[in-house]
Amino acid sequence: MKNSSAAWIASVVTLFGIARGLSAAELQIAVAANFAAPMKIIAQDFQRDTGHKVSVAIGATGQFYAQIRNGAPFGVLLAADDETPLRLEREGFGISGSRATYAVGRLVLWSSKPDLVDSSGGVLKSNRFEKIAIANPKLAPYGAAAVEVLQKMDVYERIKPRIVEGANIAQTYQFVASGNASLGFVALAQVSDQGRIREGSAWIVPSHMHAPILQDAVLLAAGRNNPAAHAFLDYLKTDKVKSMIRSFGYELPDGGTTARPATR
Repeated sequence: MKNSSAAWIASVVTLFGIARGLSAAELQIAVAANFAAPMKIIAQDFQRDTGHKVSVAIGATGQFYAQIRNGAPFGVLLAADDETPLRLEREGFGISGSRATYAVGRLVLWSSKPDLVDSSGGVLKSNRFEKIAIANPKLAPYGAAAVEVLQKMDVYERIKPRIVEGANIAQTYQFVASGNASLGFVALAQVSDQGRIREGSAWIVPSHMHAPILQDAVLLAAGRNNPAAHAFLDYLKTDKVKSMIRSFGYELPDGGTTARPATR
């Protein structure tokens, strides 16, 4: 009896594995550079939990927009803003009704030097730095937010000659981490652990000093009939994933309770 029971259990497990393999699909996802670290974990967990396979491309949202319009086979875009997914939807490259905010980004002025950046950003009004790094404001929402902060502090024109632009927020971080720029505006997720700055010095920019960095996900035309694409967007809304996103220093819409359906 024991042998027959063991054989029955083994056959069920085998059949389950076969069915799971047959239903598995492959998905290419375009992900904004600021979300690279959490996405690495999400992709691994998603593959383990669902059996679907994903490949992830990391880059600037503006660059992905151009690639998608030129036929790049991404099934899902995780943008660094909410405007790009909306634009793709209106132009027929995104699936209507699929947009939702998966994270709200936080901007931080950061230096690898422990005593350079003060708690109010006053260093921006000093001559204590040579170069300041920001992401390209025409391609990266974090860069646009940085410019907005500098203008609001009435220092943009004065320090403009000292600005070095990264192609995306990942390159901007590298400029500062390597010392090629004394300080720079990066994503809080890049320099924090559980919301605390890991090293160096930083000013977490108050949210009211720039437009909200609403980061939307959208199902793209290439993913319309891909079960992995639909499963991934549902996976982003699980409590497990939302808790992990918060741990990287992001906020969530509606106080972190649910993903905000995009309606514009």
